Amino acid sequence: MLGICLSIILGVIIGLFFQTPFLSNSSDTFIDLGLCLLLFFVGIDIGDNSSVFSNLKKYGKKIWLLPISTILGSLLGGVVGSLFLPISIGEGLAVSSGLGWYSLSAIELTKISPELGSVAFLSNVFREVLAILTIPLIAKSIGSFESISTAGATAMDTLLPVINKSNSSDISVIAFFSGVVLTTSVPVLVPLIVNIFKL
Repeated sequence: MLGICLSIILGVIIGLFFQTPFLSNSSDTFIDLGLCLLLFFVGIDIGDNSSVFSNLKKYGKKIWLLPISTILGSLLGGVVGSLFLPISIGEGLAVSSGLGWYSLSAIELTKISPELGSVAFLSNVFREVLAILTIPLIAKSIGSFESISTAGATAMDTLLPVINKSNSSDISVIAFFSGVVLTTSVPVLVPLIVNIFKL
């Protein structure tokens, strides 16, 4: 937990005060390499636990409840947020339907208005940052499934290493499954809500 926080703080400091053309041009490559390396070791950890897939089978159809409840909870959050912000319920739902996938939802909603696209981008980025900071605490004090829901769509990639470190290996497989379902839902949910509310 402390290492994650320090890494983010160090990255922000370097980005603000020590930015170079090399870092600017290479940051995406380093992010991709680092993420691939992290996911590689998560895969090793999952493969090392021979009971992971047999444990996964015991959940059966119940495994679908996690991504479904995450979608419903996220959309409810969008409705609640719209009550306190100068946006409509439809806009709140559209923003929250990004489920943490900030690039896609921001691009889609920017077509409607740059302001809404910016809100979508920032809210989903903040969701990811807050998830990084809170997943270890939630996993320890509330539960493993709740920690997965916090990550949203990013449970399958960027936040999978954090989930893996905070939970058992069989939970990592469930997190990956949930992330895949949520990620494939976003391209359907965002346009659907936009059309329903005629944004």
